[in-house]
Parts: sequence; C-alpha cells; structure tokens
Amino acid sequence: MATYRVNSLFILLILRFLITLQLSEKNEGNNLYEDLLLPYAPSQRHGPSHSHRFVRDCQSVEHGNVTHESWRSSSKPGLPVAESKMFVSHIGAASGKPRWVSGHMTFVNDPLRTVSVLEPGGAGGCRIHCLETVERTSRLKKCLYSQNGGYFNTKTRECLGNVVSDGTLVRNSRGIQNAQFGIKKDGTLVFGYLSEEDVLDKINPFVQLVSGVVWLLRNGITYINESMAIECKETQETGSFLRFVNAISARTAVGHDRDGRLVLFHIDGQTDSRGMNLWQVAEFLKDQGVVNAINLDGGGSATYVVGGSLASYPSDHCDNPMWRCPRNVSTVLCVHEPLCQPEDCSGNGACVWGSCVCQQGWRPPACDTPTCQAPACGDHGVCNQYGCVCDAGWMGSNCSEVCLPGFYGDGCNQTCECWNGGSCDPVHGLCTCPAGYQGVLCEQECAIGLYGIKCAQECHCQDMCPCDPVTGTCNITNAEELNGTMHRAAYCLATQMLKIWKEKDIAHQPKPYFTEATWMIISSVLCTLLLASFTCNLVQSRRNSGVLLYRWDYSYLPPSEINGRLSLEDLTDPASFENGSRDVCLELGSKL
Repeated sequence: MATYRVNSLFILLILRFLITLQLSEKNEGNNLYEDLLLPYAPSQRHGPSHSHRFVRDCQSVEHGNVTHESWRSSSKPGLPVAESKMFVSHIGAASGKPRWVSGHMTFVNDPLRTVSVLEPGGAGGCRIHCLETVERTSRLKKCLYSQNGGYFNTKTRECLGNVVSDGTLVRNSRGIQNAQFGIKKDGTLVFGYLSEEDVLDKINPFVQLVSGVVWLLRNGITYINESMAIECKETQETGSFLRFVNAISARTAVGHDRDGRLVLFHIDGQTDSRGMNLWQVAEFLKDQGVVNAINLDGGGSATYVVGGSLASYPSDHCDNPMWRCPRNVSTVLCVHEPLCQPEDCSGNGACVWGSCVCQQGWRPPACDTPTCQAPACGDHGVCNQYGCVCDAGWMGSNCSEVCLPGFYGDGCNQTCECWNGGSCDPVHGLCTCPAGYQGVLCEQECAIGLYGIKCAQECHCQDMCPCDPVTGTCNITNAEELNGTMHRAAYCLATQMLKIWKEKDIAHQPKPYFTEATWMIISSVLCTLLLASFTCNLVQSRRNSGVLLYRWDYSYLPPSEINGRLSLEDLTDPASFENGSRDVCLELGSKL
C-alpha cells in the first residue's frame, strides 16, 4: 500500500512537470514577436526607487552636485539640415570571434529647430497608449530622418519616462532617475539625470525630452559603470542589469559632438546574434567624436527610416513573414525641416523654412503681436504691418527719439561726416560748425584775422596780430609762432595775410571797365584841359577890355559911302554915327 502511494506521488510530480514545461513553451512561443531586450518589467511600475539625492551621492566626487551635462547646440543655418552616413564596422566579440556590423549615424546641424520627439501615431498618442511604426509616425511630420525613441511598457503600451514633444509636456515621470536627453528653449542640449524640478523648469523650459536607459558617455568618458550603480535594477526583465548591458543586440542611441551637432546612432542586429553591447556602442561613439550620449530603446525596436521609408533591417525575428515587422513602437526621434517658434506661427502666418511669414496686421517672428495702430507712432512715424516706420532723423519704437549724435537720416543709419567737433542735422546730415571752423564739413579753420561762429568776426588785436579763432582773444605768442621775426612794433604777418585774403576776395568781384590808374590819368587830362581853357578865356577877356576903351574913335563905314558919298566933315561929325550906320573899320581909323 505504501509502495502504491509513493508511485502515485511520483507520477503526479512528473505530470505536473510536463504540464508546467508545456505551458512555459507555449508562453515563450506567444512572446517570440516581442523584443528579447526588455529593460522594464511589465508587472512593475516604471521607475527606480532612487531619489535625485541618491544619484548625486552615488556619482563620482569630480561631478559634484551636477547630475547632468549641458552643451550649447549648433545653430548652423542653411542646407543640409542633417547628414546621414551608413557604416559597416568590424567588431570583436567578447569570445574573441570578430564580426561585421552595419548601421547609421546622422549628424544634425540645428537641433533646436530641426529635431522633435514625436508621440506614437501623432499628438496624444501617449495619452491613449498608442503604439505605431516609426514609418507611419515619421510621415505625419514629414521627417527627413527618424528612429525609435524612448522605452514603453510592452503590456500596457504606456510611454515610459519623461516626454516633452515640441514644447508640450506629454508625460511627467515625477523625478524618476533614468538617463535622459532633452533640448531646452535656448538651444542647450542636456544629457543625464534630471529631477522633477529640472523637468518643470519655467525659465528655460524643455522643448524636447525623452528618457532612455544607461548614460553611455559623459564628457567623452564611458559612464556605464556609474549608470549601473545609479539606475534602478528592478525596472528591467532581460535578467540581471549586467545581462542587459552586455547583451549583443540591435541598439539606438543619441548624443552630440564638440561642435554641438546632435548625433543619432542606429545599429542593426538581433539579440544574442548580431549587433553590439553597450560597452561597444560607447567605444564606437567615442571614436566618432561624441561627447555625451545615452542609450535609447533597442533590440526589436531598433528601426531607422529615411524620408518615411524603412532603411534598415527592422528588428528581431523579422525573417519570418508570419510575424508583424517592423515592430510597433512608442516615441520617435525625428529630423525635419526647420520649425518656426511656434510651429503654427500663432495661427497668424505660415512657416517658411523656419521663419514665420505673418499675415497683414501681425508682427514677426511669432506673428503673435498686432502691428501698431495710429497714433502709436506719434508725429514722426507711420504704421505698417511690421510696426512704426520713423521719419528721417527719428528713431525708437514709437518714433519719439531724435537720432543719437553722429547719426542722421532714415532709421538714423547714416553716419555724420562733420570734422572738428561739428554737429550734423539729424534729418539731412548738414554740418553746423563750432566757433573757429568753417566749410561744408567744418574742415577749415578760420582765416587769420577772423574768429567766432562761421568765422564772421574780425580780430582787433594790436598791430593787426592774429587772435584766437574761437574766442577772438589776442595773443602775441601766437603771432610769434607764425613768424619768428615778428615783434610788436611791426605789423604782424596777419596784416599781409588779411590783405592777400581781401585781394583774393576782390578778385572774385566784377571788374570795372577802367582801372583806378586809368581813371586818374583821364581825370588829370580833363583837369589840365579845363585849366588851359580857363586861362585862355581869362587872357582873351583882358584883351577885349583894352580895345573897348578906344572904341569911340572908330566907326564902321560901308564901302559905298567911303567912295564919295561922305565928306571928311561927315566923318568927324558925331551925328553921322547915329543908328550904327557910321561905323568905321579899324584899318581906316588908323589911316586917318
């Protein structure tokens, strides 16, 4: 009876073992399409129990309290947005058997404007626990290059870790310490462990953020051992954490080089058959000049897409057409054309290669501010769709400020050319000279003998010595500097200079018909002739007065009367001379 009971118990144990083995094989067969490299246990809540304080205490002293690294990203404009290179590399296995691996590296020039963390299937995908292929998700954003991003729960399809997509906080892991990559608003690239306060920073918020597992490189040095000590071991189900790190598999990672270019890394493979372990990934990236890098979801999720089409061997076990490949994944890292900030230009414009072209009535760069309305620009400007356009000579947001000294014209963009401290008109740029200078550009000092504003005042110094061109004060020392032989008793050099200057000035005046000397000669000749005429008239006058004294002894006699009509008595008779008929010529009187 006892033997029967022992045999029965033995048979029951054998049956139980067979049933358990069958169930195990059945469950394993159902999970063949899933990734063999699963760092998170589906039955557990995601996240290590370690606090941020634990992370600081656990790391090397040389890093102090800083648990992440920041690097200014490249902002290289223009094309190309990114460069993608396929590589084939010779890797030595731990057993010493070498193997060839292939993959892709993508260098992104302006990650702030060209890289996005995408939710699976589009916006809201994490909220509804959606899983989608990298191809379909990347087509929604028209990605140039894309690969799988952070981890997800294979049972609940929940996005794991922190997720920020194009400025929107999609998921807050509440301080869970796993390696993370993010891009801040000012373009800073961040790699490492972040507290919840870091993630929720409002001053310089994250615009993109995704979580991975294991910080591969920190400042160009492999950081895997430190990561294994810091990150929680209970969140992976590959086996031990060491097994997860050392497993040969397909992998993806993200990092940056010393130029601030973002680097996307993808390696084809199959768990325990092809690919790289994390040590090999870290060494490979270091050789390519990568400074900081974290490991992203790999294994069956490792997928690389170019222009919306698959460009790599999709994932584990895809050699069997009965299994669904490529595998549906969670978040995606996408490289696209430059984005505007905000992407929709606030609904008031269109994004054209990274810049908002605003509708009329809205201002760039975000098209979120209305243009000015009169009388916002005051009396010295007009409004247009870009704001106030100021009149020449005025500046400022409302055109209320005169151009700064030394500038003039439209927008106060022209530089004055006045010399010697002259000031220019803010509208036209005409120079106003200080005392002592003249000329269009105030380039000439006052001529000797003149001073003051516009050199309009004459010096009044003893001996006509020069005066100060600004104040007009006399200084004989200045004269002596001009001419070493000059002394107070003599005329200063200024006398001659002023004379020359006046002669030059006179030379520019209209010339008379005759010179002064000519006029003097003419005047002298006329005076001489006038004096001669006056003398002749005086002499003649005197002669005429002597003749008149003897005029009564003579009379005029016509020839007919002399020829016999008058007798001698008639000639001597006074009555015969009445009425002017008895005149006698001088010659006849002489004879009588």
